[in-house]
Amino acid sequence: MTDRETAADVLRAWALDEILKEKVMSSPSLAPVARRIARQYSAGDTVDDALTAAQRTMARGHLVSIEYAGESVRDAELARKEANVFLELITALRAARIASTVSFDLSHVGLLVDPGLAAENVRAMAKALAPLGTSLMISAEGSDRTDLVLDTYDKLSAEGLPVGITVQARLHRSAADLERVLERPGVIRLVKGAFLEPADTAFPRGSGELRETYLRLAGRILETGHPLSIATHDATLIEDLISEHPDLVSRPEVEFEMLLGLGTSTLDRLHKDGYTTREYSIFGDQWWLYVLNRIAEAPERVFTALVAAAK
Repeated sequence: MTDRETAADVLRAWALDEILKEKVMSSPSLAPVARRIARQYSAGDTVDDALTAAQRTMARGHLVSIEYAGESVRDAELARKEANVFLELITALRAARIASTVSFDLSHVGLLVDPGLAAENVRAMAKALAPLGTSLMISAEGSDRTDLVLDTYDKLSAEGLPVGITVQARLHRSAADLERVLERPGVIRLVKGAFLEPADTAFPRGSGELRETYLRLAGRILETGHPLSIATHDATLIEDLISEHPDLVSRPEVEFEMLLGLGTSTLDRLHKDGYTTREYSIFGDQWWLYVLNRIAEAPERVFTALVAAAK
């Protein structure tokens, strides 16, 4: 394993370390530094911050997706409280007439407490979102939660709710999972996968196997005509997909999605070339896992983070 790969794995381990997170975020000296770093990758702390970032994104010609960051809630009352923030976001989006998709972790709205509670909260979110005509996008979680996430997605989709699902190309199981989710009408967001996973579960980040698997899974989705979000910042991978499927990637139900603060020039170029594009942003103070996984994808971002921390 290279030093770069080791650094990435350390960052992913930190992302999952809830004790470390608590120590940093409760520290008067460390918490402000961590927040300055996080602002490079997030829209801010509030719903208003998220809407302001969305309007800047739309001014560049892109669609938007917004997530209120958080995961692994293990208390029913807190899960309902967090779901209410999503409802506040959706109400604000409707008032501002911003047709954003709304992304979320099922574990943020109660999945680890009770799948029925999570489903109840998602139903309320879907009802509120309906006038916008957009989707709720279920984000990926660690492989130990994949079955629970997919089972809940199946249930929600079968009820006719406007939900989409995220598939991680890294996981060895994803080819089989893809056939399952193709039976549902929701948008499939295809990502490489950012979580720390064992070798017998997932391909290494940056490996040829991951690259080929992503291309193969994307090709499979494209050939079915299913709605697809190609969610990657890998410009070479994107060019390969465009080269292999020039007509299919041009369909309006196929979009290229990138994260706020990452891949900006590539996304702008794709929009200029006539493709459907979407920029994804998060808001809130529970950004720990998200930000550390973003830095882990390219550990050299640590230097950029240090510069931000010094400001």
